[in-house]
Amino acid sequence: MKLTIIGYWGAYPEQGSATSCFLLEKEGFSCLIDCGSGALSRLPSFTQIMELDAVILSHYHHDHIADIGVLQYSWLVQNSIHQTSQILPIYGHAEDQEAFQKLTHQFTKGIAYDPNQKLRVGPFELTFLKTNHPVPCYAMRITDGQHKIVYTADTSYMDGLIPFSKGADLLLTECSFYEDQDGTNAGHLNSKQCAEIAKRAEVNEMILSHHPHFGDRRQLIHQSMKYFDGPVLLAEEGLVWQSY
Repeated sequence: MKLTIIGYWGAYPEQGSATSCFLLEKEGFSCLIDCGSGALSRLPSFTQIMELDAVILSHYHHDHIADIGVLQYSWLVQNSIHQTSQILPIYGHAEDQEAFQKLTHQFTKGIAYDPNQKLRVGPFELTFLKTNHPVPCYAMRITDGQHKIVYTADTSYMDGLIPFSKGADLLLTECSFYEDQDGTNAGHLNSKQCAEIAKRAEVNEMILSHHPHFGDRRQLIHQSMKYFDGPVLLAEEGLVWQSY
């Protein structure tokens, strides 16, 4: 399976970029994991928007769903232009009914996933873990039957992430703070905590995403490498991870 970084900022996008959004592909099937602000302006560099087969959302904070409305309009316009009626499924949790109901539009259909059950979407099977965040939010363990990606979504440190991430080929983790900062109250991780999760879970490699808007982001890599011996990458638009 192939993962491409579309957006990687936390809170809001810097110029010419986007907040959390990731393109997951395998055997002609493609889906978005989250769809943050600016994502729809960046996505055409990597795939045709109407070729998406699904969207899966971790939670309903704007930096993870802001471009859902834009995506819905794009499907409305393109269906009209081509006189088609394609429907895009958008998967989200139903703990916030007001936000969940907005996933359904003329040519999109909101589908509630049960966080206590496995979800099958195309060639992918997902399991979920509720995270420590101010709103209901779910980490995802994604497998194609051979390889495993764990996406932490937004969370402060929690021991449950260790067994959830155990043996993953890739840990795609939020990293909102530097190692000397405490993100607990905000519901976010720092660089040291990301690395400790990766080390204890014995993952193969790690990508740091959901970046802060202050400091030198390159320090997030150096700080993480003090605690985790595997490869550490800083999320950037167009960065590709692929299983073999």
